[in-house]
Amino acid sequence: MTMKAQVNMKLKLARVEKQLSQQELADIVEVTRQTIGLIEKGNYNPTLKLCVKIAKALDRTLDQLFWEDEKGE
Repeated sequence: MTMKAQVNMKLKLARVEKQLSQQELADIVEVTRQTIGLIEKGNYNPTLKLCVKIAKALDRTLDQLFWEDEKGE
């Protein structure tokens, strides 16, 4: 699995664990549902500000959502 796919899977999994739809997360972080979908597909590179908002909304750290860990897992 590529790093890009791993990051996107982490984001989607965290969203689903919080029982949020793409639309609900989008409303919380003040973007469109399409933006969340594009981020999850790896077709949009969010700003750091948006990454922080998403991490806070999902009760995760930036590392947990957006960066590959040192072991490559």
